[in-house]
Amino acid sequence: MTQPQKHYLPYIDLKPAMHAEGVVRLPGSKSISNRILLLSALAQGSTTILDLLASDDTHVMLTALHALGVKWEQGATQSTVVHGVNGAFPVRSANLFMGNAGTAIRPLTAALAVMGGEYALHGVSRMHERPIADLVDALNGVGTQISYTGQVGYPPLQIRTGHIHAQHMQVRGNVSSQFLTALLMCAPLMAKDHAVTISVIGELISKPYIEITLNLMHRFGVVVERDGWRSFTISPGQHYLSPGLIHVEGDASSASYFLAAGAIAGGPVRVEGIGKNSIQGDIRFAEALQQMGANVTMGDNWIEVTAGSGALKAIDADFNHIPDAAMTIAVVALYADGPSILRNIGSWRVKETDRITAMATELRKLGAEIEEGQDYLRITPPAQIQAASIATYDDHRMAMCFSLASLDGAARRGNQIRIQDPQCVAKTFPEYFDVFQRIARNDLF
Repeated sequence: MTQPQKHYLPYIDLKPAMHAEGVVRLPGSKSISNRILLLSALAQGSTTILDLLASDDTHVMLTALHALGVKWEQGATQSTVVHGVNGAFPVRSANLFMGNAGTAIRPLTAALAVMGGEYALHGVSRMHERPIADLVDALNGVGTQISYTGQVGYPPLQIRTGHIHAQHMQVRGNVSSQFLTALLMCAPLMAKDHAVTISVIGELISKPYIEITLNLMHRFGVVVERDGWRSFTISPGQHYLSPGLIHVEGDASSASYFLAAGAIAGGPVRVEGIGKNSIQGDIRFAEALQQMGANVTMGDNWIEVTAGSGALKAIDADFNHIPDAAMTIAVVALYADGPSILRNIGSWRVKETDRITAMATELRKLGAEIEEGQDYLRITPPAQIQAASIATYDDHRMAMCFSLASLDGAARRGNQIRIQDPQCVAKTFPEYFDVFQRIARNDLF
């Protein structure tokens, strides 16, 4: 897969749009794509992946796997074929650049530490501000040798061969679910002669992402026994086997922007590539729109939203289960009939940027009154959305969700919105603004 083409524009201006309507074919899920890539690489046999996301983050993973000796090639009809290495990367020493891809660096760190070898992992400056200590502590606690080459608790990392004795591992669950995902994905590499149990300390956030991990591990032949959300056990002797062919669902987080557009600006807007049986937790974003008064219908492979009658209703809800899609709700709240509160979103602070502070700053530019807490936002919509130039903080979701402020809703009109550094959407959705233009009939200039 070639790296997505970027168009380096300093900004994009979105004119106000009176109506949103159309059908959007979603790009593949980032969370599913990078999990499948690593599982395919670790498996026995070759895996053909259909509809793999083409983005910066998947390019990071594919480049790293190539550097580790994994062979892969693009096939016909949007397919990627990965030739598994049966649990052991051929290259035992490598310097890996991981960009700002959390879905790549965290599980790769675990897999490399368990296999052993000499590896350096580093990324962009923001990656070196994103915590990884909980994962490193869990791994080093069972004999791996991971050290920090910069600030303690954060990448960059140096991995050396350790002496693994992993029968029981512990990891905190309240910072990022990706730490547990990383341990789960590498656990079969450790469970050769005995079972491995991973216990979660404290509350586990973003549980739907763990469901994705467990679902995909099962597709590759590994069964995980679980005690609710408290512990997970991998019995000995299991190893990853290619399913032969696997399909990547459309990205439910990316769907949120288009579904929200239908709720704000009339609709109908239909997204294709996910449906009522999706394995992604962000499918529950549609429930939040329903609570706000939008009309939602679902099929096996599509979701459609139209606006309800009158203004959207304010919402007060816990969004721990859908932290990425909750950013979209923060902008939808500008069109609500009163103040909305987004609760239990503390994980926003350790994402691509500190999203709570970033969202509060940019929402104020639009005229909203914002109360910012450590793990919540209270958003009081303005009488009229103000024209603004939105900083995106090199965060793809900031760019995408604020595009919605250009739409006209029943409660108030959108305004001209300038999105700075629009190419940051290449992390997950390089064609986002082209697609948004088609449904919102915005002019870009």
